[in-house]
Amino acid sequence: MWSLTTLLTSLSLAISTQALIQPRFATRPGPITPSLHVFSPRDTTHNETSRTGITPVTLSSDKQSYYALLDVGAITFRVALDSASSDLWIISSDCSTKTCDAVPRYPLSYQSPTYVTTNGNSTPFIVRYLDGTVASGFVAKESVSLTNLTVTNQAFGMVTKSNVTMVDETSGILGLGFPRLSSIPSSVTNATPFLIKLVQQGLLEYPVFGLSLTRNSTGTLSLGAVDSSLVKNASLISWNQVVDFAPFGAESNSSSYLQWTIPISAVAINGTQIKPSSTYPNITGNMSLALFDLGTPGIYGPIPDVARLFSTIDGARLVEATGQWAVPCDTVEPLLFTFGTQNYTLQPSDYIIGPASGNPNLCLSWPHGSPPSADGIDWQIGTAFLRTVYSIFSYGINSKEPPLIGLYPLHNTTDSQETPDSLSSVFSSLSATIATTLPNFLLPTPTYTTPPYAFNTSVSHLPNGIATSGLATSTYRPIIGTRSSVNVTVLPGITPTPSLVTFIITNSVGSVVTTTSTVAEPSVKLGVPPGWNAGILSHTTSLMAVFLGSIMSWLFINFSSAVSVL
Repeated sequence: MWSLTTLLTSLSLAISTQALIQPRFATRPGPITPSLHVFSPRDTTHNETSRTGITPVTLSSDKQSYYALLDVGAITFRVALDSASSDLWIISSDCSTKTCDAVPRYPLSYQSPTYVTTNGNSTPFIVRYLDGTVASGFVAKESVSLTNLTVTNQAFGMVTKSNVTMVDETSGILGLGFPRLSSIPSSVTNATPFLIKLVQQGLLEYPVFGLSLTRNSTGTLSLGAVDSSLVKNASLISWNQVVDFAPFGAESNSSSYLQWTIPISAVAINGTQIKPSSTYPNITGNMSLALFDLGTPGIYGPIPDVARLFSTIDGARLVEATGQWAVPCDTVEPLLFTFGTQNYTLQPSDYIIGPASGNPNLCLSWPHGSPPSADGIDWQIGTAFLRTVYSIFSYGINSKEPPLIGLYPLHNTTDSQETPDSLSSVFSSLSATIATTLPNFLLPTPTYTTPPYAFNTSVSHLPNGIATSGLATSTYRPIIGTRSSVNVTVLPGITPTPSLVTFIITNSVGSVVTTTSTVAEPSVKLGVPPGWNAGILSHTTSLMAVFLGSIMSWLFINFSSAVSVL
């Protein structure tokens, strides 16, 4: 979810065009090749000093987001992961909207020994998303654990009102972004977002998290290390320096990191390569910027670039004025994105969404065209791309190393590996047909007016991208940022717990039998405090609703009677 709207609407923008931002990326002398040092998942019952962790990540049933398990005050919740926001928020029992009623909620009647009030629960929390949805409530503090890593007194949003759609009993959102995106006032102690707090306190082996995304529940989120079951050769990771952003008007007097945004070099399909255009070429040095957004299911790019891309596919056409294109469903050309000098391949089943029910020979497709944005971010790279790579997000080290995004390709070929028949089978297995009928006439390519640039261009960028604060503690030794810093320290890796177990059994007649079994996931009760019963919790909530309803009815009847007497 693209949460920059919150900042744009809450800050006054003082726009200056006196100075131009210069390109900030120096050419590397050669590839960086840190090796992997592999850790196994650790049992925190016997080891409280673990500095790496790994947890399963599951695609939601509506295919719009990915979620993981997280504990807040020893209560387990599912939270959607979002790299374009930074706060953690959880729906509370005080939220009675339709979207809240459908999910497990933090019971405010639970007297958690680790709960800490902030200003008597009066510090407001509100976060707005680009789709117009809002979650609001108050700031609270609790012990928060993800995998085997815990932060005590972590400030988060306790939501009492929300219209953010949640599915699969997902109770909130965990932001993985930079602290500048936070909606929690900096005056609140422990306001630093959860993952940033881990790296600022040096609680991770290295200040990174890694993501493996799949179309089911076999993905992983690793903390402090990379998933070594996927990353077999760290030299194949291509690192890209994250772009720092100037302040909004008088927000501050220095640049800092805002989003997981890197330059995008090229997009290609059907033998034609397109150099992406920049919304503000004079400001960004003609560099096009791409936001890596885990909370977005698709890929979005500037209307002119997307139109040029689809013009190379015979039969492709614009089918929605907002920027949606369709291609023939037998399209088998791979789509290539280039970051730095590395190409990344999307097969048709990666970027084609699915056939339209009213036009079964035409399939909706990514990328979707989008209007220019005042922040200068041109492309939004969501999970359609992220499923094709193992992505590593390094928060950077104060005064030593800039934030970086590492991409490890999971597809090594640039050739098409799919046929129309195999593609049709994929759509059928995914139930990918979209219930819509496309227009039977050609739509004109939409045009937009470019808004004023949102940032203060009179403020210089960080020299070499090195920040002195806001990133990981300087006690870390850098191993990625510069060639000279690659030393005996190695990039940590962690091995996930096997999901399959092989049993070799000798039966009663002496024959050896080999069987493979799937390891059962541990059973958890979502939203239920320790020692509580889920049924009792539900019953108590229902009784409370009945009790409050009775009180309101009594007051209404007696008030009406009093009015009649008067």
